[in-house]
Amino acid sequence: MSPAAARARAAVREFRRGVLRRGLTVAGQLHGTWRRSLQFRVVTITLVASSLLVGGFAYLVADKITNILLDNATADVRDRLANGRDYATGQIGVHTRAYEPKLSATIAETVDYLAFGGPQGTSGVVVVITADSFPSLIVAQSSPQVRFEPMLSQDLRRSVDAGNVASQIRTGSLGGGPTTKYLVYGSPVRTRFGQLELYYLVPLTRQDEIAGQARTTVLATGAALVLLLGLLAALVTRLVVKPVRVAARTAQRLSAGLLDQRMVVNGEDDLALLAASFNQMATNLQRQIVRLEEMSRLQRRFTSDVSHELRTPLTTVRMAADLIFSEREEFDPAVARSAELLQAELDRFESLLTDLLEISRFDAGFAVLDVEPTDLAPIVLRVVDQLTGLAERVGVPVEVSVPEAPVIAEVDPRRVERVLRNLVGNAVEHGEGRPVYVVLGADETAVAVTVRDRGVGLKPGEEKLVFNRFWRADPSRARQTGGTGLGLSISLEDARLHGGWLEAWGGSGQGAQFRLTLPARAGDRLTSSPLRLVPVDAEVLAPPPVGSQRLAVGPGSGGALAIGPAPDPAPRPDRAEARP
Repeated sequence: MSPAAARARAAVREFRRGVLRRGLTVAGQLHGTWRRSLQFRVVTITLVASSLLVGGFAYLVADKITNILLDNATADVRDRLANGRDYATGQIGVHTRAYEPKLSATIAETVDYLAFGGPQGTSGVVVVITADSFPSLIVAQSSPQVRFEPMLSQDLRRSVDAGNVASQIRTGSLGGGPTTKYLVYGSPVRTRFGQLELYYLVPLTRQDEIAGQARTTVLATGAALVLLLGLLAALVTRLVVKPVRVAARTAQRLSAGLLDQRMVVNGEDDLALLAASFNQMATNLQRQIVRLEEMSRLQRRFTSDVSHELRTPLTTVRMAADLIFSEREEFDPAVARSAELLQAELDRFESLLTDLLEISRFDAGFAVLDVEPTDLAPIVLRVVDQLTGLAERVGVPVEVSVPEAPVIAEVDPRRVERVLRNLVGNAVEHGEGRPVYVVLGADETAVAVTVRDRGVGLKPGEEKLVFNRFWRADPSRARQTGGTGLGLSISLEDARLHGGWLEAWGGSGQGAQFRLTLPARAGDRLTSSPLRLVPVDAEVLAPPPVGSQRLAVGPGSGGALAIGPAPDPAPRPDRAEARP
């Protein structure tokens, strides 16, 4: 194949692909418009249905008109054929032999009379008298300059030769003129010396013109009717859809917090009733929302006030309890145990007050970030170190995997440390004596920490409930620490304040995994996380990344921090799945 031909074929293929892409784009746009616009669907259905109806009606009308014109032409030709046959029989019947000298002249005169009752050529009808039985007989026709034989089929000739009146509609050209449709009628002419054949070739040009004009008129009228129906459907649909669209926009504004939005009520019809009902519903919703907001505001204020007011007596009680606790060795064993219980419950009460104050700050919108570039690896290690005592007490080993290189992110270190303390503390508490894994990962846009335990896990749907205030998966289970039920709620607010994610995964009997994802640069929008939320293998935790450090805390470590290169992991994806 030559280079020019190859280029031409490539150009053709590219053109076809372009046309296909354009067609798919247009089809996609139409499909989207069909799904979004009720008015478009109604108008399209109306146009399609009316087009089919009008098209069928136009076909029936045009077919009926064509049949009427053809029936009229057929009746006229049959009458002329009957009269012409009788006339020809009378004129040719005076001859007794086929070879009389005047027979040819008589046939020619008969043909002229039958074809040209007026000036020649006005009727356009070709009249032919012929006979296959007499090959030596001169055939007479009204238009000698044309050949009529192609217009007479063998079936027609045989039927007429058998003594029948027959007809056909043939399309052809006589004498090199334009192709025309002809109605051909034939009848036998019986004479004293044998049988002749009389044919009328009648052009149907006028009938075709009339039928074409009728079809054009019907189609034009139908098209105008379809357009009128489409316009009418568009107007009627607009009258119905416009209030619905106004209601949808008003509902969107209401959902956005603009509670004073209302629809305009015009008239007294069903649409006006809809607008009035919608406005009444909006008014009731506004009243209820304002009431709930007021109750919520009072509740938040009550919580904040109570938390602050309890600080003063708590400080006094704390001073007295510390004094009693420091002298507990001089008391009786029962009194010493009471002092220890008092100290533990005061710690728990103080933690609850701290959480309530933090929640009140989030509710009031007063929480702010103190952002600074921070290496998260030391924070993770410090949190695990702080929980070493708890991990050894409950018999839960903690393994930490952090990269060797610094993991720098613009975060509030105090809030991040609080989030990690809550996550790791909960994992240790629910570890059921099995290891807890803490992994730190990072990429160009985000940093993430996952905390995995192998405890009882979460039931379906509880991965969202765990962040609700005061919610616990198993409130009847004995707990090693006095949790308030607010830790994960505060952690979620801290993550949101950073523009990050705090997510949970769990399976019954497979434990749970929490993932904290924060943007590496403050103010950036997250699109994916460096670590997976769902473990690759729900039964066996994937090994830590290459080049990371492993820190083990718990039984068997003697309370020491064992830091060193982690083993090579099995293949795992470079990036975690994007958050839906």
